[in-house]
Amino acid sequence: MVVPSASAVASGETIVGPATGSLVVIPKYDSPYFDAAFIGAQNAASQLGGTVTSIQAGGMHPQRVFIQTVTIEGAQAIIIAPDDPTAETPDLQAAMAAGVKVVAFDSSPAPGSYDVFVKPVDATVMGETLAQMACDEAPNCTGEIAVLSAAQDATDQSAWIAAMRTTLADSKYAGLKLDGIYYGDENGATIIDQTQAMLAAHPKLKVIVAPTPMAIVGAAQVVTAQNKTGSVFVTGIGTPQEMTVYVHSGVAPEFAIWNVTDLGYLAYAVAAGLVTGQLKGNVGETFSVPADPSLHGGQPYTIGPDKIVLMGTPFVYNAQNIDSYINPFGF
Repeated sequence: MVVPSASAVASGETIVGPATGSLVVIPKYDSPYFDAAFIGAQNAASQLGGTVTSIQAGGMHPQRVFIQTVTIEGAQAIIIAPDDPTAETPDLQAAMAAGVKVVAFDSSPAPGSYDVFVKPVDATVMGETLAQMACDEAPNCTGEIAVLSAAQDATDQSAWIAAMRTTLADSKYAGLKLDGIYYGDENGATIIDQTQAMLAAHPKLKVIVAPTPMAIVGAAQVVTAQNKTGSVFVTGIGTPQEMTVYVHSGVAPEFAIWNVTDLGYLAYAVAAGLVTGQLKGNVGETFSVPADPSLHGGQPYTIGPDKIVLMGTPFVYNAQNIDSYINPFGF
């Protein structure tokens, strides 16, 4: 097989591989979300070569240990969803210095500690989507809303919330009042506690905006348990498989997310391109991947500022469409 040159890929050619060696996926935590991303990575490996494995992460920054281990073992690439924006920086930089290609996905580590970051969506678009869904769920786009997010240092969620705040300043959303931001720290018990505290502190609350799959499920569970269905609504970022019961019950009439399987596919494809030299990871490079044309509408991707590749836009799920997406998306 003839491997295209970097200059060919820069003009928008398709990454074709073949990658060899081990490309290791390190997820943020165990969930259907990251399981779906790994399925996408496996699909890409079947087309582009290489051996893809996933390491289970959990606890207090164990990702550092896994990064160190796979670097020593000679991995060709690390594909990581970091659980902290800075904790893994020294180890990722050490891996890069040792010749390991580093692709971040889902959430970003510090600039300088990855070759390319595959970002699910643009922060401004995500913030606008969150604001509009809160408007849709609040009666007549009026009432109190609150945010239940991940950790305070979660880079993507913080950017989405900031963009949502900016959007809420528009006169269209003048009827909405943001009561505050609560943090569940991606911990099931903490999410439950914070949701209960939110509801107790704001008895007139109409909408909980939870921009993380773990938080939106926890919030929906609490609203259901407190018999507040129909008086408090939940929206945010979730997965079809976990949210379908709450969509149909009316607790969460709509929510959004991107295609997580495609996210894993794209992250692996970028890693394969870096491993083979078809991608250099330079700002301004454009490339395509040999996936179904529905991925980015068949259009090339561009490595933008801070070496970020934007995958696409969020998709809003509701009672009319959610059942048709559970099995195809697989999460």
